[in-house]
Amino acid sequence: MIHLIKGTRAHLESPVLRNMFAARKRVFVDLLNWKIPVIAGTYEVDQFDTREATYIVVSDAAGNHRASVRLLPTVSPHILDTLFVSLCDGPVPRGPTIFEITRFCLDRGLAAPARRAARDALVSAIARFGVCAGITRYTGVAASDWIAQIIKFGWRVEPLGPLRTIEGSALGAIAIEIDAETPGLLERAGIVGALNFVVEVADVA
Repeated sequence: MIHLIKGTRAHLESPVLRNMFAARKRVFVDLLNWKIPVIAGTYEVDQFDTREATYIVVSDAAGNHRASVRLLPTVSPHILDTLFVSLCDGPVPRGPTIFEITRFCLDRGLAAPARRAARDALVSAIARFGVCAGITRYTGVAASDWIAQIIKFGWRVEPLGPLRTIEGSALGAIAIEIDAETPGLLERAGIVGALNFVVEVADVA
């Protein structure tokens, strides 16, 4: 199932979000050694996990995390305009129809086929949500190898500036164009399930 959770503040009261934040800790803190906040030694929650954030979470039938992403409106503070302005050659893209993709997370415990399926479901949901919500552009910050994978998904991607080495990693900022053709572009590139998913909408106050 794919969960769309918006407007949340009481993050840890939602089982789906608890599982997501725990998975984020296992990936970004335990595996990648990012120096970011952890709550109760288990949950990775930072200053951008606010009521402004939207989460797309792929789970199994029991609610176990498989993949997830956080989307931030660019009219509010977000990662690119707060932490990585130097990655943009020009002004940081902002606007009511531009959202930032952050914390793209695939569960560490998945075998390769399940990991690919979860990834494809999440990428498809990001595109379909964008079309339905009137989003015209996603921005994001990523390492060079991950940018190469993002381009292979088939959607229209453009760099916002050159790669720069920050704290030992080659990072870049990108923009992804979103329109009615995007789900089909993903499907033609082999992203299975680009048109078929169920969205559960939850609004946690």
